[in-house]
Amino acid sequence: EKSTSYKTSNYRTNSKQATMAPKAEKEYTMEEVAKHNTQDDCWLVIGNDSTGGPKVYDVTSYLDDHPGGAEVMLDVGGQDADEFFEDIGHSNDAREELEKHLIGVLKMDEEEKKRRAAAASGGGGANVFLILAVLLAVGFGYYKTQMAPSE
Repeated sequence: EKSTSYKTSNYRTNSKQATMAPKAEKEYTMEEVAKHNTQDDCWLVIGNDSTGGPKVYDVTSYLDDHPGGAEVMLDVGGQDADEFFEDIGHSNDAREELEKHLIGVLKMDEEEKKRRAAAASGGGGANVFLILAVLLAVGFGYYKTQMAPSE
């Protein structure tokens, strides 16, 4: 009987541990992150809606170990570096390394939400214009070389 109550007690302890709520992540504003942009203190914001939201990373201790060099990280220190991070096409190993430096999440106030929405939707406008200009130039060049009567 004694061992049964011990097992029951042990089981309950384990089940409580398994259902503990995760520790709340600290929230940082972009204003706070912006102060950390030096070799001795470098934070980055990386993440977007499709990757679980923007998170804050203290990469100071990793600067010298970064395969691309410290300079590329310092260039975006204290800023939202998500686009740069994703454009490079980092490996799963790099993403695992990044997680070791997680210190919190970006606090999304109304101003930050608007800025991110504008950046996500407005970025294509310039590209559309550029593509249109190139197509017009190619079309005009074709017309001049192929369609215009030769003299």
